[in-house]
Amino acid sequence: MKNNTVEIQRNRIIYLLWVILAIISGLLSRKFELYLPDFVNTFLGDAIWAMMIYFGFAFILNTRKSTFIATISLIFCYLIEISQLYQANWINVIRHTSLGGLVLGFGFLWSDILAYSMGITLAYGLEVFYFQLIKKLLIK
Repeated sequence: MKNNTVEIQRNRIIYLLWVILAIISGLLSRKFELYLPDFVNTFLGDAIWAMMIYFGFAFILNTRKSTFIATISLIFCYLIEISQLYQANWINVIRHTSLGGLVLGFGFLWSDILAYSMGITLAYGLEVFYFQLIKKLLIK
């Protein structure tokens, strides 16, 4: 009887490419925001940022389960958003740099929490789909 169980470990090169693709997509989402509907602009950049965080954690913790990666990614994103409630001068100076603004953001928004949730859910779904596709290719 044929064993249909296939163990898949994350390929770090693939996840690095997904991180790079997310960075490029996020930057392009800001460049083309004038051409996108307001509803999309509200969520797109933050959702892509959350996807980058998911793929980054998957790259670093490549042997952990997808549910763990999703959980740690959500916690990280939520903590960054909650940190925006803290408005001390020293951290605001960091926030007003290009990289600091992209990483730390400026002000707490509930819509960002929703966008992070959507982005990580999408990244998780893409990964599950990717794993299923790889398993089908390996079993044949």
